[in-house]
Amino acid sequence: MSERKLSVHEPFSRLPPQLHDHFLPYLPQVSEDVVAAIQTQIPEYARPADPTYTRTVRTGVEQGLTLFMERLRQPVGASESVIDTYRSIGRGEANEGRSLDAFQVALRLAARVTWRRINELADPELVPREVLAALGEAILLHLDEIAEATSAGYTEARLRAAGELQRRRRRLLEMLISEPPAPAEVVSDLAHAAQWPVPRDIAVLVVDHAGEPEAAPPMVPPEFLARFDSRPGCVVVPDPDGPGRDRAVDLALRGHRAALGPTVPVPQGARSLRWATEALVLARRGILPGDQVVRCAEHLATMLLFRDEALTDALAARHLGPLQSVRPPHRDRLAETLLCWLQSGRNANEVAVRLGIHPQTVRYRLRQLDDLFGDLLQDPDARFELELVLRAARLREGRGAG
Repeated sequence: MSERKLSVHEPFSRLPPQLHDHFLPYLPQVSEDVVAAIQTQIPEYARPADPTYTRTVRTGVEQGLTLFMERLRQPVGASESVIDTYRSIGRGEANEGRSLDAFQVALRLAARVTWRRINELADPELVPREVLAALGEAILLHLDEIAEATSAGYTEARLRAAGELQRRRRRLLEMLISEPPAPAEVVSDLAHAAQWPVPRDIAVLVVDHAGEPEAAPPMVPPEFLARFDSRPGCVVVPDPDGPGRDRAVDLALRGHRAALGPTVPVPQGARSLRWATEALVLARRGILPGDQVVRCAEHLATMLLFRDEALTDALAARHLGPLQSVRPPHRDRLAETLLCWLQSGRNANEVAVRLGIHPQTVRYRLRQLDDLFGDLLQDPDARFELELVLRAARLREGRGAG
């Protein structure tokens, strides 16, 4: 470890200690030249009407040159001050929302101006060619360490800010799907802190996704609030009925089984979540199509039918008893014919077309059904309830999910 440190600081170690005293009197003039070059050649720093910003630039230049001079006097150990100082500067640039592009350009310009002025000011007797070469190498090393420390501080601050933003968005998501709903002003304040414009309406997606840590979660648009650290995952979609939203949802969830709850006002996110969760369960069972995003709004009747399956079973027991006397293969054909007859407005010819069988076959089956059910088929309420339970049975068999 000590050999590595020695090699890193080796350019400074080859310099005579008296260089510090030789160049120190020229430090103010070099600083002025560097500041002037930066403000003249880099538009981002050209703010003559802003004395605060000018002082900031001047302080940064003086700090860099002072640290360099300190390293001439004390080669080992001074680099820690450089790293600490410029990590802090990098964090400050990130917190101010600026990029490091202009800073890096200014850094390189400062090194060029400093090297040029040192060449002009160096006493040839005190600073022979081999010392000047080592001095140039030391400037480059100093420049690299400043750039590296600044980038590290900048990245650290950006990651911390991104993590904090993500935590706020996750808390916001939980607030939007909570029941009872959070007060509007609390939602608004947290949304502002999370940089998320509060929409008029939302819808909640629930997503089946791989639970393994290495599996990549769905890539959703940045304006969606999402969390995939549990199963099912949960996504809040703002303005779900807006232009392009359906396509964005489908693209993001391609390859994943998911259900989209109904569009609701912001305070009713819990209702959208509840419906989406119920739809996802039905999709897992094959009752609703599971090869694409299931939209609750397109399957309201089916969801209502399966909201209380015990009640549906009780209704079936009440009305489908007559079919139990028929042997299973023929029983299924009669049930299919009865459902189609009810859905076709009791038109035998249309039943024949829909089932792809001869009309005479349909009439034969209908006579059997009339013998089994009797006057029940003449009762509108009974016909309605029969259609409900037959549709439920068909969906459970996976023949009606489309």
